Amino acid sequence: MTARMPEGFSYRERRSGEVEVLHFGRLAALLRSRQAERFRARAAGASELELQQLMARATGNYKRGNERRA
Repeated sequence: MTARMPEGFSYRERRSGEVEVLHFGRLAALLRSRQAERFRARAAGASELELQQLMARATGNYKRGNERRA
């Protein structure tokens, strides 16, 4: 059994300091103030896989309980 890892996420920073998290090019989450600061700190130096997981967690699209396949 192989675990499916989150994919298709990207992010961009706005001039205002907010961070847009995109999923396949569509806005999935907008992080402001402390959340944006925390995200930028964790994203610095993260590998691509870690970054994908971080963005999935930021959108709430992570570990819904149905990841196991019978």
